[in-house]
Amino acid sequence: MAFFFGAVAFVVALLLSVMLHEGGHLLTAKRYGMKATQYFVGFGPTLWSTRRGETEYGVKAVPLGGFVKIVGYTPLEEIDAADRPRAFYRQPAGRRAVVIGAGVVANFVFAFLLLMAMAMTIGVRESGTVTSTVDKVTPCVPAAMTSDCGGDRPPSPASQAGLRAGDRVVSFNGVRVGDWKDLTEAIDEAKPGQTVRVSVQRPGAARPVTLPITLADVDGQPFVGMSARVVGAGYERTGPLNAAVFAGRGIGRTVQGIGQVAADLPTAIPKLFSPERESTPGGQVGSVVGATEVSGQIFSSDDTTRDKVALFLSLVVSVNIFLGALNVLPLLPLDGGHLAVVVYERARAGVNRIRGRPDPGTVDMTKLLPLTYLAVLLLVGFGVLLILADLFNPLQLPE
Repeated sequence: MAFFFGAVAFVVALLLSVMLHEGGHLLTAKRYGMKATQYFVGFGPTLWSTRRGETEYGVKAVPLGGFVKIVGYTPLEEIDAADRPRAFYRQPAGRRAVVIGAGVVANFVFAFLLLMAMAMTIGVRESGTVTSTVDKVTPCVPAAMTSDCGGDRPPSPASQAGLRAGDRVVSFNGVRVGDWKDLTEAIDEAKPGQTVRVSVQRPGAARPVTLPITLADVDGQPFVGMSARVVGAGYERTGPLNAAVFAGRGIGRTVQGIGQVAADLPTAIPKLFSPERESTPGGQVGSVVGATEVSGQIFSSDDTTRDKVALFLSLVVSVNIFLGALNVLPLLPLDGGHLAVVVYERARAGVNRIRGRPDPGTVDMTKLLPLTYLAVLLLVGFGVLLILADLFNPLQLPE
């Protein structure tokens, strides 16, 4: 039930994000006197609609987006003579640029305000200190670092050696250990298959207990099979100023992460259907199906309610930033493509003015149709590929 609620919550949040994006276009178009005839959530057959003034508002059957229909959005559209003065393509370049960019701005502003609200109510997550104390012992040797235990997997070195939750590692293979960093460095210096002596301070024991552990091989790296206990983790609420700083940094980190994902995508595509999918940034990108699955995992996890709300809202923030960043790309039919056309028109008009020639007017959109079709084909094709990957090799919420 919790999984279903989480999935539904994400779908609602996604539709809200789309409504905000399209609402940015709608409000600015109306502000400048352009004629907007439709504002719909979804595509396909109309489920419900109502008319307010000259605009029809409604919901369609397929909840995979939304749209605003602004009269004369391109010169290719046939419009009534009475509507021609209010057509989008006849408006000054500055106004057209504002309307085009308003959707992206709406998503980024919403993400910023949501991050601020999270910082002031839920609080900023403090990661705490990772210790050398064992929190959990992994029962098996997984096939890969990102894989779960299966019924046929051998027991982990830690479980075989009798390592317990609560044991504090004080030395590993003769190397003194003070914290998790020391421990991981000591493990990295060892080799798979090597037997090492691990000294632990066990609760209730008068002196350290020494355990021989034969390291396993996972992805070519030495594997023990334990997770560390974290102390001092929690949330700290902040005031408006610090919340604004937190929100700005959060958006910056997310945009940077999206850039890393985009750069890594070409090499990650072959791994989308393999166990190594999540090993690279590009492999962690998912479709609407994958994000819905992750949202369901968040709500059905054993985390606290505070953790669940924080993770879910962070997911919503990421979706809005992604929608904004995606639409900035200078590809038709995305907002960035239409904005690039406006910039090109003004640049061309400026060059002609310097040369004493008349303004050539709007771009011949028929010449851009092949590029538009290619962009749509690539975007749809990649979207379908991600959906298939999410169905047959779904992303898992990190433990």
